[in-house]
Amino acid sequence: MNIKMQKLLPISAAAMLFATMATSAVADQVVKIGHVAPLTGQIAHLGKDNENGARLAVEEINKKGLTIGGQKITLELDAQDDAADPRQATQVAQKLVDDKVVAVVGHLNSGTSIPASKIYSDAGIVQISPSATNPQYTLQGFKTTFRVVATDAQQGPALANYAADQLKLKKVAVVDDATAYGQGLANEFEKKAKALGMTVLSHDATNDKATDFRAILTKIKGENPDAIMYGGMDATGGPFAKQARQLGIKAKILAGDGVCTDQLATLAGDATENVVCSEAGRSLEKMGKAGEEFQAKFKARFGVPIQIYAPFTYDAVYIIVDAMKRVQSTDPAKILAAMPSTDYKGVIGETTFDAHGDLKHGVISLYHYKDGKKTLLNEVAM
Repeated sequence: MNIKMQKLLPISAAAMLFATMATSAVADQVVKIGHVAPLTGQIAHLGKDNENGARLAVEEINKKGLTIGGQKITLELDAQDDAADPRQATQVAQKLVDDKVVAVVGHLNSGTSIPASKIYSDAGIVQISPSATNPQYTLQGFKTTFRVVATDAQQGPALANYAADQLKLKKVAVVDDATAYGQGLANEFEKKAKALGMTVLSHDATNDKATDFRAILTKIKGENPDAIMYGGMDATGGPFAKQARQLGIKAKILAGDGVCTDQLATLAGDATENVVCSEAGRSLEKMGKAGEEFQAKFKARFGVPIQIYAPFTYDAVYIIVDAMKRVQSTDPAKILAAMPSTDYKGVIGETTFDAHGDLKHGVISLYHYKDGKKTLLNEVAM
């Protein structure tokens, strides 16, 4: 080897090292997707369920490998806790904007999704809620708000229709937890119930931290309703149903997706036998093979069964990535521009959005409880 070649070798080695480092830098580009749900408080089990669904999708996509615009991408789930509190929701929304997420899956509650949506709208970041059902969420004129569930304008009437047509109920009392979700659902139910000729005996409000409902229930017992519609979450809906039974109230308890969880059997005990509830999306049973496979993957990864909306957060992540692929970009503005033309077939079925960001073809699933197990009654296409 001559001296000239010996001098060139270190230069060549340095060049190769530089090229390798540059390639590695390109390969390691991290793209953040935000997720927000209550991870503390009474409904933390539902929040963790949502987060786990999104996390499973991120892990799968990273394992398969993702390349956008010729660039290898590693997704990172930026998971935040809003504690189901509207004020905390806006704080973590701003944190996600500051963290430069390209899109957000969340929030779980309508009462947190709605105030947070202004922050994301101002930043031009896509927000896909997997579980917020209050119609107002997508009716604010924001181009950034989307959801992958039906709304309370569909869920409330579905419950009222079932109560009137199938259960042949005539008189109902209504109670809500004074949140955007609980109140909105209860109001939509009441409106439809009256339109169907049912008598609404009373409409009372409690709160989402309540544990003792005996005063309201004692009053309602004197009204002798055929059913009580409760707008709220399982953490309060369970004790509500349990105390109604303890007071000897035989009326059916009707409730929405916030109550309609496997956890309700633990919270309400034998009183679940009197509960009919709805979910604002397709049931796992109706998701077919895709639902079975998702359930198996979820259980294997996290060691717990699905509560409600984990399949919806899972698909929401894939919908965001589908938009990235279609525009070959991770630019939030370009992802947003691609969202209205979404046509994604996933675990929850086909997702296409209307002009407001709502599903074009919403589905409501109705359930009751047999031997403490949530059991599908019917599916209603909206």
